[in-house]
Amino acid sequence: MEGKGKERAVSMTPAHASVSVGPDGMTDEERLYQETVRQLQKTYAKKIKPLEQSYCFEGFHSAPLTPQDIGSKPMVLLIGQYSTGKTTFVEYLLGESYPGAHVGIEPTTDRFVAIMNGTEPKVIPGHAAAVSGDMPFSGLTKFGTKFLSRFQVAQLNNPLLSNLTLIDTPGILSGSKQINRGYDFISVINWFAERSDLILLLFDGYKLDISDEFKGAIHSLRGHEDKVRIVLNKCDQISQQQLMRVYGALMWSLGKVIPTPEVNRVYLGSFWPKYKSPVGTIHEENRELIFTEQRDLLRDLRSIPKNAALRRVNEIVKRARQARVHAHIIGHLRSELPSMFGKNKKAKAMLEDLPSEFKKIQVRYNLPPGDFPNPEAFKGDLEAFKIADFNKFNQRLISVADDALSTDFPKLMQKFPSAGRPSADFGEDEMEDREQTPYASTTANASTYGYNSSRASEKPGEWPNEKQRIEANNTALDMPVARPPLPPIPSVPRPPPYSAMSAASSSSSRNPFGEDTERNTGLLRYRAMFEGVSDPKRKVLTADSAINVFAESGLSTDVLRDVWSICDWDNRGELDQVQFEVAMRLCARLKNNEPLDAAKHQVFEELGLLNHFRP
Repeated sequence: MEGKGKERAVSMTPAHASVSVGPDGMTDEERLYQETVRQLQKTYAKKIKPLEQSYCFEGFHSAPLTPQDIGSKPMVLLIGQYSTGKTTFVEYLLGESYPGAHVGIEPTTDRFVAIMNGTEPKVIPGHAAAVSGDMPFSGLTKFGTKFLSRFQVAQLNNPLLSNLTLIDTPGILSGSKQINRGYDFISVINWFAERSDLILLLFDGYKLDISDEFKGAIHSLRGHEDKVRIVLNKCDQISQQQLMRVYGALMWSLGKVIPTPEVNRVYLGSFWPKYKSPVGTIHEENRELIFTEQRDLLRDLRSIPKNAALRRVNEIVKRARQARVHAHIIGHLRSELPSMFGKNKKAKAMLEDLPSEFKKIQVRYNLPPGDFPNPEAFKGDLEAFKIADFNKFNQRLISVADDALSTDFPKLMQKFPSAGRPSADFGEDEMEDREQTPYASTTANASTYGYNSSRASEKPGEWPNEKQRIEANNTALDMPVARPPLPPIPSVPRPPPYSAMSAASSSSSRNPFGEDTERNTGLLRYRAMFEGVSDPKRKVLTADSAINVFAESGLSTDVLRDVWSICDWDNRGELDQVQFEVAMRLCARLKNNEPLDAAKHQVFEELGLLNHFRP
């Protein structure tokens, strides 16, 4: 098969199986996301940003958002101590390594890396990325040159990155004393956390201690608890009894750092890319548990692109409420100053008793206490300013922001469907990577996709017509066969087949009497058969089971070997539902003496796979 030896490929899942693409080449989620972003950019710039600028919101929270900040792709932020598997986890999701990645037992990732989609693999230095108008990183300039020299953007052409941006962070060192990084590491973490849609805290069973710097990083995530997921990695290297104790120790450590009454959910897993072999002793008794836990975590990751528009609205509403309360605080403190003398004395007195001032503001303006900042942190920021220099309270700006919160944002929320709808899901995850094949051969085939040369020597009378016989002979000799040009088929980019986010998903019938599989050739005809012979938990047909299933076709072992080579395009040694469908359709056509190459082309065309792999 063309491209089989390459590092990357595109999933073979038929586009119609799980997504609906419109004439503009966009799914419903992508179209809704673009429309939401445009409306958010307009509302923020017109009604929220003037309020922030009037009361120096930037000096207390973060800089005003740019259109690139609001319209950026969803981000996933990875945080953890060194050698906990952050970079390997990124490779597990992508199915490949990204430019500049390095993995080792020592601290290897010494910089912040934003992994984004691009036409070709390349690395963009931090200074260039921060001034690029196409990237949402202009706000990082406030951390200075030393940080920007430790920041870079890695671009590669990976379908998963068309929906997500991954942020890999430097490994946090153990111990109480940390090296001086030259920039405010905790503030940078907080900057990325504000803009991330999901935050993963990675631990492994051999690094459960939480250093001072790691503790500070976790504390900086306050206010973003809904985004945080805790992952205990490398669980396959720990026995079941040890894993139970490690899990308890981790929960105890987290309980001292994260002051919440709720118990944090910890996902167990072992995230190895399928093209890498696990390191160390593997404890098979944990396999079922790890598979279940990884499936739950990947379900959260798969929901990010679908919920991106809703989360963007949520983040802007949260920021608008913060800016509104901030304006009330500054306006109140400014109005309490005397008109002539004693301004500094009054300002100092209010700073010393900020909780009481906050209480007055809550009562006067009927504001919820949960919207107010931490008094001590606010006091530290306020000491850098003179209260007398702030603008006076402006009710017009407040009214405009209130109009956005009460009218614009609710109107935008009405565009979101209340019930579930078809979406561009990535499908179910797969954990194991088997190299076995039920038809192993010591000799190489004439071509990866080619027909076995022994079939080319059969008698002409065995073929329906001379044209098919010549076509088969040409295929056996690896000669190109002329075909009419194929019309373009709209498709949604899919992760590589060895990516953790890729797999086949099937469409469900809306007709109570079933679908007409003869007229609609794209529907799965062998679904019931697959469910009867596949692994009920993993939803795959193993190599051992495939021998008996394929033997029922009555085809020779040589022919079945070629069929398996075509269907097992990701070399896993097992078939998912779509791959099984291809195999059964090929067998049916070969039993009618069709040439393998012609049968393969016809089957791929029926299932909508030609836009992924052109035979």
